[in-house]
Amino acid sequence: MIKELFSATGPLALSLDGYTPRQPQIDMAVAVSDALKNRSQLVVEAGTGTGKTYAYLAPALKSKGKTIISTGTKALQEQLYHRDLPQLVKALSASKKTALLKGRSNYLCTYRLNQHVAHVPTDDSDVMHQLAMVAKFASETRTGDLADCIGIEEDAKVLPYVSSTADNCLGKECPDFQDCYIRKARLTAMDADIVVVNHHLFFADMAVKDTGFAELIPTADAYIFDEAHQLSEIASDYFGESISTKKLVDLINDLRAIYRSDIPDMLQLGKTLNKLETSVADLRLQFGLDGSRGDWRQMLANKDICAALHRVISDLDFLYQVLKHCLDRSDKIEHPFERTLAFKGQLERVFDISQTGNSYWYETTRRYLTVHITPLNVSVKFAKMMADTGAGFVFTSATLSVDNELTHFNASLGLKPAQSMMVDSPFDYYKQALLCLPRYLPETHAVNMPHAIVKLTLDLIKAAKGRCFVLFTSYRMMHLVAEGLSTQIDYPIYMQGQMSKRIILEKFTRHGNAVLLGTASFWEGVDVRGSTLSCVIIDKLPFAAPDDPLLQAKMQDAQLQGHDPFAYIQLPQAVIALKQGVGRLIRDNKDKGVLVICDNRLVTRQYGQVFLKSLPPMRRTRSLEAASEFLEQIN
Repeated sequence: MIKELFSATGPLALSLDGYTPRQPQIDMAVAVSDALKNRSQLVVEAGTGTGKTYAYLAPALKSKGKTIISTGTKALQEQLYHRDLPQLVKALSASKKTALLKGRSNYLCTYRLNQHVAHVPTDDSDVMHQLAMVAKFASETRTGDLADCIGIEEDAKVLPYVSSTADNCLGKECPDFQDCYIRKARLTAMDADIVVVNHHLFFADMAVKDTGFAELIPTADAYIFDEAHQLSEIASDYFGESISTKKLVDLINDLRAIYRSDIPDMLQLGKTLNKLETSVADLRLQFGLDGSRGDWRQMLANKDICAALHRVISDLDFLYQVLKHCLDRSDKIEHPFERTLAFKGQLERVFDISQTGNSYWYETTRRYLTVHITPLNVSVKFAKMMADTGAGFVFTSATLSVDNELTHFNASLGLKPAQSMMVDSPFDYYKQALLCLPRYLPETHAVNMPHAIVKLTLDLIKAAKGRCFVLFTSYRMMHLVAEGLSTQIDYPIYMQGQMSKRIILEKFTRHGNAVLLGTASFWEGVDVRGSTLSCVIIDKLPFAAPDDPLLQAKMQDAQLQGHDPFAYIQLPQAVIALKQGVGRLIRDNKDKGVLVICDNRLVTRQYGQVFLKSLPPMRRTRSLEAASEFLEQIN
């Protein structure tokens, strides 16, 4: 019986320090166990502190079949596999085999490493230094997981040179195939009873399964999705298609490496690659210097952009002809030759904007252009996928409901759960937290709003002795506030973008009296317990930018179906995003803190009530003095 595992005399209580039975956790574990046994759908919103991880891991370890557990982020995936799962396996004396499986870009590709060590692909000193670090790591690692390579962060420049993509992986033709770390990880996963993956890998794998080759994730009897509120957005990306000039630049770099090492006398290949590289850069420049996103259909009305795109296709076609003559000169050419042809087909497809039910949009970074064809509704496809597997499905997160209902979440994925439940947090929010909605603030878009946020933040930082998260909905506001704070406080300020997220969080936690400024990626998946974090300040309600092309397309689609686009699309998304940000404050039953939301619309607009009803039941005040007093008492 699952209940007995969680009782005061059960194995968890006997082997885990500080464990106490919690009814919400037991209720959730029983429901998960039933869903796995009956192969049915279950949706659970489990408030922070419920202990939802153990509530789904214990039934998975006790079930008869194979279970895939998918998490929202790689950080959560690591925590689940390296900390939570081993603790529970030990406590329950479970004999199940477990495996961790990441996307291919996380694993060292020894073939590409050796290729680039022999012929260094660039004169960038960072890449050269990092190549040496990875080469040392290669001689020591058993798993090839690049997360274990000290000094190589998630955004390290060297990663594309030492890992593979689905495009450039040689598969069985690779000389290192027998020792391939991805292959080994997959074989381990196929043999395991519980496999921990993340949502991006799950959907990337599903998209590949449609084409019938190269899938990484084995089939299972049950699938459990933690941080399930992210699923519909991630699914949209993978059920659609993205064509990026980054992949084209990677192809040029791979071909250049083969040209230099194997066929340096094929001068025409070198010249053709240079010409294509120039036309790709010219295409990107047509969109201005700054990053942007917009409606792709509008861009195709621009003659200069169409001409630049045709030049890239023409140069790609010429490269294809040149490569034909190189096929018998090097056995390494065949794979990039096929990629060149596939890429040409993809680029020609971006002119076809006739399919209904899709959003055609683009985004640019400093160096690359990506064109997206994204389905507006993934519910039918996702529902079919679930039906085809015949497996049990569990969806859980601390933030699934809007206005105390799960309707929005269920509809977004086409779910028809046999059981839905909302399990309350065991925390006493009324005693532990204070929600402050300050009076006399300017409107969110007013010119003097950054100044107002700096002023109130200074007072709260002083009262909290640092120990603040300030969360923003835009980089612009974050930088303006950072500028205003930097000269006026004695506590260290860590701002997103200065270094990797992991290092920023480590520094913030280690210091104990610091201030952290962050945007979207710090709103969720960040766990700072204890007095190190006493105050969370949110600049405004996290509505998606109204000019976002994908949002606009979804809203038009909702309108055509007779829904109110604001209530049906924008409001639920913003409520769930706000709940995530709020969730940073109280992480265990000893935490205390103040949440400040600097947005008058919570009080002045009718929809403000939907936000407030969706938040934990904290005491409320409109007085910043009361908020400062509460912080002074805590500290």
